[in-house]
Amino acid sequence: MYSVNYHRAASVADAAKLLKSGDAKLVSGGMTLIPAMKTRLAAPSDLVDLARIKELQGIKVSGKTVTIGAGTTHYDVSRDEKLRKVCPALSDLASMIGDPAVRHRGTIGGSVANNDPAADYPAALLALGATIVTNKREVAADKFFKGLFETALKDGEIITAVTFTAPAKAAYQKFRNPASRYAIVGVFVAKGKDGVRVAVTGAGDDGVFRSKEIEAALAKRFEAAALDGIKVPAGALMTDIHASADYRANLIAVMAKRAVAAANA
Repeated sequence: MYSVNYHRAASVADAAKLLKSGDAKLVSGGMTLIPAMKTRLAAPSDLVDLARIKELQGIKVSGKTVTIGAGTTHYDVSRDEKLRKVCPALSDLASMIGDPAVRHRGTIGGSVANNDPAADYPAALLALGATIVTNKREVAADKFFKGLFETALKDGEIITAVTFTAPAKAAYQKFRNPASRYAIVGVFVAKGKDGVRVAVTGAGDDGVFRSKEIEAALAKRFEAAALDGIKVPAGALMTDIHASADYRANLIAVMAKRAVAAANA
């Protein structure tokens, strides 16, 4: 590590002011930033800690409207009873992230802001048609995720919450790396009043994306059998040491079928 100035923000407004200090970076759980700093992949001059800001924490459910504070941990998302009643798919997704240490420290806001191409939450928010709320504006998930580790966040913006309307049916299935537990392929399916939305993580060359082929098939019949013989193009999928693009294309169809079956169970 190296010398860095540490600031504990008392509020979102305080964090926004502190963020103007040098090359400052926000940190909450620190699941990505701290390891990056240890390996010198990141070298901010200042760290602005959001972990003690109460206004960023907690889950609110009003009818079908769900609002989750950006500082809410994966563990709390997985265990909240009100959320599990209206959207068990998101609770189940959170329970599959990393290990207990990661789930108790990592936050939904940090994951969404980082937009790792194999992270789970981006697929959920994209499939749920969620809105990402910052200290300055609201951004639809369809316009928020821009590419690998890239989002629509601008300088000085801080994610404060995510909000969405709970779907009638939803589920998430992922084929995980046995070591990191990141998704080699993860598929979130959701059926709501606006139709069927399907988002894929872990596979895209440009990060999380919606699968139009699977959405079209499920819009006609929301059953796993509707995806029999479905072909997902491999051209825009990644090949790495874990899986080829063709293998991932097949996995997307398999995980989508499992997710639909789980959503209908």
